Amino acid sequence: MIDYLKSPPTIPQLKAIVKKLGISPKELVRKNEPLFSELRLAKATDTELIQAMTKHPILIERPLIISQQKAIIGRPPTHVFQIIGE
Repeated sequence: MIDYLKSPPTIPQLKAIVKKLGISPKELVRKNEPLFSELRLAKATDTELIQAMTKHPILIERPLIISQQKAIIGRPPTHVFQIIGE
């Protein structure tokens, strides 16, 4: 378990997480977070979003559950069963 609000991922780590999730950075960012609007990220590129999420980890959707084989976003909570059911 990693508290990424206290220990944010690096750019390479976040890129690896996005790849393991099989989604784009746009799907990982918390669009309802006020900071998303403040930073004007609605039209940001994937690279800009990755940089913003590493600088401001509150923008990262959470919780993330990562195993050796795969990763999921734990919302809704029932998604967690995809990992713990392995």
